Amino acid sequence: MVTLRWNGSECLSVIRKSMRHRWDMVKLFFNALTYNYFVDQSYVADTLMEPMFWFVDNFTKVLGPFFVFSVCSLTLSVVFIAYWIGFPHWWNKSQTATIALLILGNWLLLNICFHFYMAAATSPGHPPEDTLIPEAVSICKKCISPKPPRTHHCSVCNKCILKMDHHCPWLNNCVGFGNHRYFFMYMVYMCLGVTFLMIFGFEIAYVEVWMDGEEFDDEDMKDEEIVGHPVRIHNSVIIPVNDLVGGNSSLIKSKSETREWKQTAIIYAAIISAAVFMALGSLSIWHGRLISHGETSIEAHINRAETKRLAAENRIYKNPYNFGPRKNWRLFLGLVGGRTWLHLVIPSAHKPVGNGLTWPTIHSEESDEELIQVGSNECKAGLIAKNLKQP
Repeated sequence: MVTLRWNGSECLSVIRKSMRHRWDMVKLFFNALTYNYFVDQSYVADTLMEPMFWFVDNFTKVLGPFFVFSVCSLTLSVVFIAYWIGFPHWWNKSQTATIALLILGNWLLLNICFHFYMAAATSPGHPPEDTLIPEAVSICKKCISPKPPRTHHCSVCNKCILKMDHHCPWLNNCVGFGNHRYFFMYMVYMCLGVTFLMIFGFEIAYVEVWMDGEEFDDEDMKDEEIVGHPVRIHNSVIIPVNDLVGGNSSLIKSKSETREWKQTAIIYAAIISAAVFMALGSLSIWHGRLISHGETSIEAHINRAETKRLAAENRIYKNPYNFGPRKNWRLFLGLVGGRTWLHLVIPSAHKPVGNGLTWPTIHSEESDEELIQVGSNECKAGLIAKNLKQP
């Protein structure tokens, strides 16, 4: 006779293992059908950001004229407020100082307008079409055309851009080889311009907004009579008593409305100036750092990835276009061929160095001064290479 004994815990354990095994098989089957080696955090982030990319690609070009109009309108409105409120204030205070401020302010305004127009109207540069490009290093997958070094495809313009930095919706244009200097100088002069307004407009804002138009304290005022008419004197300001007690209500109402409009305009100009200073100030610092390193915004990401990749192999990556901060700045600003810093103080339309198709590198450099002495208007890629190879 055989005796059977049942153990409930072992039975439940067998059932759990069987269910776990089946569940593992289901997950394995699902993963086998959906597995992708390239799926990582970056891939997921790009997928989630795809709607934004789609919007940028399809609507940035359409909204570009609106952004340009907005920049022009905001700039003109702030300039109008500066003349409407700032000019009378400083003229009554000191005519000599006002003339100096007018010269300085209009010089800044001239540079702002010039560099913004040139950045928006100047082509960033494109590879020549239907022409053999011996300098090409790759093929654009979207244009199906040769790509020279430092050239990237802009999905908004749907073109390849020489030495592309980024597409700027506020310019309705790409920032690249042909207009990078104009874009950077516009940001610098705009920051200087709003700084000028904030410094010399602080006193006006303090009096008109904080002090509410410098209202008089009754204790500091005394009553007098001028030609039989009662007046109240505060320092050298004479105020008819009728204006104070409501005898001329229409005049008081008009002055009150004018003061309210001035206060609103001053607050508006202050907000715009502060926002522009923070936005373009930080952007100018960022681009200044890139220029010092001899790279663009796109190349900064590429160089960072290459540095990380080679560091894993115990190797050091060097940016081939980094000639040192001083030379990088001179090349970027076009201060070659006898040009001086005067070309940055006075609006200048001089073209960048080279043709944007070939670029000298630190590996082909023979002399520190040869590259600097090449003229920007006359130099060509072959001339640069020839000068670099000469002893």
